[in-house]
Amino acid sequence: MSTSTNAIQEWLAKQREQRTVHDWITDVGPFAMLLMLSLLFAVGTREFLTYQNLINNVAKNSAFLLLVALAGTFPILQQSIDLSVESIVTLTGVLTVVLISEYQMGLLAIPLAIVFGMLAGLVNGIVFTKLKVPSFLVTLGTLSILMGVALIVTGGSTITFRNQAIRDIATGTWIPGVPNLVMWGLLIYGGTVFLAWRTKFGRYCFALGENERVVELAGAKVDRYKIYPFVLSGLLCGTAGVLLTLRISSASPNIAGGLLLPSIAAIVMGGTALTGGVGGPHRTILGVLVIAVLQNGMNLLSINPFVQEIILGLVVVSAVALSIDREKIDVVK
Repeated sequence: MSTSTNAIQEWLAKQREQRTVHDWITDVGPFAMLLMLSLLFAVGTREFLTYQNLINNVAKNSAFLLLVALAGTFPILQQSIDLSVESIVTLTGVLTVVLISEYQMGLLAIPLAIVFGMLAGLVNGIVFTKLKVPSFLVTLGTLSILMGVALIVTGGSTITFRNQAIRDIATGTWIPGVPNLVMWGLLIYGGTVFLAWRTKFGRYCFALGENERVVELAGAKVDRYKIYPFVLSGLLCGTAGVLLTLRISSASPNIAGGLLLPSIAAIVMGGTALTGGVGGPHRTILGVLVIAVLQNGMNLLSINPFVQEIILGLVVVSAVALSIDREKIDVVK
């Protein structure tokens, strides 16, 4: 391990030793909310605690939200943000169908589509770092551009493919009792946690969020480590787009509709601060589970869909309000 990496690791360790009451609330809060919701729905409906519901409805349906939330976690860790996640999921899904149905590329379509997602992330990172454009504006622009391309390619309608062998990658059950979507979600989750806590890349993400100047003084190539989170975000969104497309054998301009805001909510609700440097992918899964359990429980209780939106909004606002460390914010705008 290099001297600069050792210096960063020691500095991060000192930062984490200085825990506040807010840090403990952030640690316990998501667990408490998840437990409270689970108990509430377990009492309210018999179906909630069944294996069928927890695996096929909660875990399986939240796999895509998990991947997109993990994608957005690393830019937020370094105090940036990626608003293009939804459009990357959409366009990689569209590209997957086109490559399979029109170009007959079969399994090769999957890595090609994922590489496209990485390239989109790379462009975001380069424009953000080299042209000094705020990540919010860069990725907001990319969101619009990629959605426009998806509309042009599909003509605004749904495109489909037929290949059951490829579909099985997402819809099959290679491990008895565990749907492939759940398996992929857990594997990717484990990989991102390893990246965050056991690699130089992860340590620099935390350090950039805490204090970018420290990373500069350590002699690291700051721009490079500010680009990497966007490339990783593109890779994860590309994977989500491929799996989502394989699951339904089709793609459309609204295939990923509604993933952006819930993913950001899940990241913050899990304990990753928008101010950067705190949290990580190991916590993001908690926010995803809170949202998934809440939505599933409300469906089982047959709560009006319009009322569900209000309840979900209230829970998200409450969770975010509790997770924000106001000592790190001089002015709230």
